[in-house]
Amino acid sequence: MDHRTPVRRAARNAVLALLVLTTSTGCAGGVEGTPGAAGLHDPYFPKLGNGGYDVTHYDLALDVDAPARRLRGTATITARATQDLSAFNLDLVGLTVQSATVEGRPAAVNRAGHELTLRPDADVESHLRKGRTFRTVVRYSGTPQTITDPDKSKEGWLRTADGAVALGEPTGSMAWFPGNNHPSDKASYDITVTVAKGLTAVSNGELASRATSGGTTTYHWHVAEPMASYLATVAIGRFDMKSSTTPDGIKVFTAADTKVAADSARVLARVPEVVKWEAERFGPYPFSATGAIVGRSGDAGYALETQNRPYFPGPPGTGLLVHEMAHQWFGNSVTPESWRDMWLNEGFATYAEWMWEADKENNPVQGRFDAAFEDDDNWAFPPADPPTAADISQAPVYGRGAMVIHKIRQAVHDDKRFFALVKGWTRAHRHGNASTADFTAYVERTTGKDLTKLWNTWLYGRSRPASEG
Repeated sequence: MDHRTPVRRAARNAVLALLVLTTSTGCAGGVEGTPGAAGLHDPYFPKLGNGGYDVTHYDLALDVDAPARRLRGTATITARATQDLSAFNLDLVGLTVQSATVEGRPAAVNRAGHELTLRPDADVESHLRKGRTFRTVVRYSGTPQTITDPDKSKEGWLRTADGAVALGEPTGSMAWFPGNNHPSDKASYDITVTVAKGLTAVSNGELASRATSGGTTTYHWHVAEPMASYLATVAIGRFDMKSSTTPDGIKVFTAADTKVAADSARVLARVPEVVKWEAERFGPYPFSATGAIVGRSGDAGYALETQNRPYFPGPPGTGLLVHEMAHQWFGNSVTPESWRDMWLNEGFATYAEWMWEADKENNPVQGRFDAAFEDDDNWAFPPADPPTAADISQAPVYGRGAMVIHKIRQAVHDDKRFFALVKGWTRAHRHGNASTADFTAYVERTTGKDLTKLWNTWLYGRSRPASEG
């Protein structure tokens, strides 16, 4: 029997009701659900990416003052909740957030490092139920940062002589727009960039429009197919631009800095040839547009397979063009599930170089394999298990990754069957994500062979075998 007075019982019941409400919603009067995770526990970058939602589209509107090195941006992000959400995170470094809304209602914003936490208004809770689509708008500005990778290379927003270039592998996209910065969450994009008249803004996908008004020009680029955030790019400067269409209907757009345009013209003219050659080996080209961006030597320390048009710091050789274009299949269309699966990108792209040399320069693939086998750098660690984040772009991921592909080709014993296997892989995971485990299982299922010895020696082995046989 309860001997407390009715008043005290009423007070107690009110407190209990409040506790129940707080427990079930995360905060009194808030959205029913729980916060999305602040990281996806990637084996090398555990704090990158965010849980609780899947982005389907980014609409990025950027106003770039290149001389002042300032950017104003509005990111409209359409996403689907994968759980009942009370809050969720975006990755953004350096830039200042002016405001954020979810479904048109103001959202509370908290910053901690590169984590941007949004807590939506209670009035939009029905839009944050599992399976529902919701729209977030973030307005931000500031001076975009250059990020130093674990391997000491530079990415993010890189300043150039007359503008900038944005490069995102593996973490850099968060330097210029907020997002779910992990390869496992791919989306379509609209990227609109306004720059001073006389400058050009080149990005991914197809050029939807270009308009000059007063002293500025606005470029709108549309990416219809899914793209991982690390593959998004913007290059701002003075470019010599050319456009055409292949017989297969693929739009070709190249942009070369005016200082290197003449030296770049010959290799850029081979883009359609390279795409056709690779499509014959890897399956249909996976995108509606292709091309390349060529900056000046020193603008960046590396080339990058930015989607639709790879970026090159200076005129590339044909082999490098072949490598980066191969990534349109391996890395861009079939995207790694995590950064541990990087060898699937680089191994295939390196093997594409070997095959091109065999077909076009009479340099047999086996000769390239033998040279890679003798290269001590390729045996520093297993390609499928780099020891640290600083190692995901080191020699074994490339050279020994390519050796894995060649050993599969030898195991198949028939080039027709080997290329059918490769085409089946790019078809099965077109515009998706795949892991090393997915790949090894697929190869064994397709060939009907137990390739445990191959994987243990070439993919996971920690020492060079006595012979390559």
